[in-house]
Amino acid sequence: MKKVFRLIFILFFAASFAQSTPYKTLTDIPYYENPVDGTYQEERCKLDLYYPVDNQNFPTVVWFHGGGLKSGSKAIPEQLKGKDLAVVAVNYRLHPKVNAPKYIEDAAAAVAWVFKNIDRYGGDNKQIYVCGFSSGGYLSLMVSLDQKWLKKYKLEANQIKGVITLSATTFTNHTIRKEYGMEITQALIDHYAPVYSARGDAPRITLITGDREKEFFGMYEENAYLRRMLKINGHEKNELIEIGGYGHEITEAGLPLLLKRIEFLK
Repeated sequence: MKKVFRLIFILFFAASFAQSTPYKTLTDIPYYENPVDGTYQEERCKLDLYYPVDNQNFPTVVWFHGGGLKSGSKAIPEQLKGKDLAVVAVNYRLHPKVNAPKYIEDAAAAVAWVFKNIDRYGGDNKQIYVCGFSSGGYLSLMVSLDQKWLKKYKLEANQIKGVITLSATTFTNHTIRKEYGMEITQALIDHYAPVYSARGDAPRITLITGDREKEFFGMYEENAYLRRMLKINGHEKNELIEIGGYGHEITEAGLPLLLKRIEFLK
């Protein structure tokens, strides 16, 4: 009996040790080497890095918060913690202090920082996933589909392992339409729309939305249209997941799906 208890104790201790991978969080890292656009850029253009300190060659999620390009702040999602991956949470400049394309420029600069620096912390820059919620998903798609934003940093958008978005805007973002003097109910597709740059050779893309009858201003239909245009252009590595019963706020239900996609692609 004592041997049984001793074995149970050893197994319990081993399991506990295996699950106690230490993680470290670094905060407020500037991702522009030489900011040129004033104090607001210096204050806002920072990221937080959460990573497993004793692991090597782990994947990294670059996470862009939502808020309509006019509110919100960086935070490491709790559901992504302790999963043997790094998470980079990004702040970017916001309307009305800036207008397009500053938001997209910031997103590209942050992704470029991850590609050029994650190996210093043990990460694998061939396993970088660009993700976000709502307007953060919009930014993820813009820097992944329109290749010019990352080319500025001598990076190819197709180096991104995968793009996973939650309730993303795929038409021209409603805040940018506001900058044009348009109403939020007026649809627009121009060069600031991810769907405008739909292409067949883009990275793998997973689009996750809430219920089409509960989503924000036709968000499901925007995502369905992007998927259709990707397929028309020869892109086969894409999927659209509709989470029934949920409205726009789907992070609680969507983040477990995001993790499953990353585990599948490792």
